[in-house]
Amino acid sequence: MTKSNKLTLWIFIAMVLGIGLGAWYRSAYPDEASLKAFGENISILTDIFLRLVKMIIAPLVLSTLIVGVAKLGDLKSVGRIGGRALLWFISASLMSLLLGMFLVNLFEPGVSLGLPLPDATASSGVEGVEFTLRNFITHVFPKSIVEAMANNEILQIVIFALMVGVACAALGEKGAPIVNAMDSLGHVMLKVTGMVMNVAPFAVFAAMAAVISQKGLSILGTYGKFIGQFYFGLLLLWCLLMLVCYLIIGRRTGTLISRIKDPLLLAFSTASSEAAFPRTMEQLERFGCPNRIVSFILPLGYSFNLDGSMMYMTFASLFIAQAYGIDLSASQQITMLLVLMVTSKGIAGVPRASLVVIAGTLAMFNIPEAGLLLLLGVDHLLDMGRSATNVVGNAVATVVVSKWEGMLEK
Repeated sequence: MTKSNKLTLWIFIAMVLGIGLGAWYRSAYPDEASLKAFGENISILTDIFLRLVKMIIAPLVLSTLIVGVAKLGDLKSVGRIGGRALLWFISASLMSLLLGMFLVNLFEPGVSLGLPLPDATASSGVEGVEFTLRNFITHVFPKSIVEAMANNEILQIVIFALMVGVACAALGEKGAPIVNAMDSLGHVMLKVTGMVMNVAPFAVFAAMAAVISQKGLSILGTYGKFIGQFYFGLLLLWCLLMLVCYLIIGRRTGTLISRIKDPLLLAFSTASSEAAFPRTMEQLERFGCPNRIVSFILPLGYSFNLDGSMMYMTFASLFIAQAYGIDLSASQQITMLLVLMVTSKGIAGVPRASLVVIAGTLAMFNIPEAGLLLLLGVDHLLDMGRSATNVVGNAVATVVVSKWEGMLEK
């Protein structure tokens, strides 16, 4: 058994054991204070793991992107690859949103939920973010690379790294020491990634134990229909993405799925796309995508190509409208879809980003924000699926752009 397969097996075992421990603890110590203390204490392991991963992301993105852009050589190449990437991102986002809109209208999960609605004046505890063109554009550009790295503002790091990479390429020999240093840093961070991944099964075990002890297995029954319909939608989205991938790269699609199973499982079990970022980068390079493409497309994807989050935002927004008996016309739904597509691009790095965007969008269509209270209880379970889907979407995007550029190795 390879080291990669061993990690997958241990993560899966950790998930099962975590669910078992969480269910046992909830039945043995049902009082709220005990459950809260247990959840807070055991989730320390998950918090440590996620902090270690976030520690890696900024230097890894900075170093690999500078090297990748410097090797591309000129702005023309960067512009061409960036243009193709954005074309894919916009197409995939629209597909995700439209599929979510179609399925939520087909299944009507909000109509059949049968749960008491929260008071329309109640607060969900999630603050919406007002979208303005000025805030969106200015947020993209860093005022300090140190601040951007400290806050893991991926898009801002990408902008800085692009400029440095192009400058190094233009300077030639004078820029070579910077490129070599960044190349060495990138390899060091990938080695650190391997070390951090050894902690992953413990983090997964703790994450599952915490969420099951807090919510209980019964939450799966109460919201089972809604959760099942959402995951069915994600499965359809996976099939569509893989079908397009198959049309472009052929039978190697199966190999790609095998390569990304580790980061997929990691993103799913920790409900964090970021947790899978370093491992996804490593596996895509092993698949045959050149470092210069991976280090460019993947960070952009984490800001512009969150396919799972796209579907969830459409699904959740219309679900809440249905639960309140608010009938939105086709034109209103399409308008909502476009609003979600644009506003979601400006909030990378915001905690519970999908809920933040939904909170801001609901107000625009006179839907009570308190409807988010219907989702908060199962948001973690839904986040697991959308995080894994984000990994699939970004992996496929990177492979497709590599193929379009004629750089995908066999």
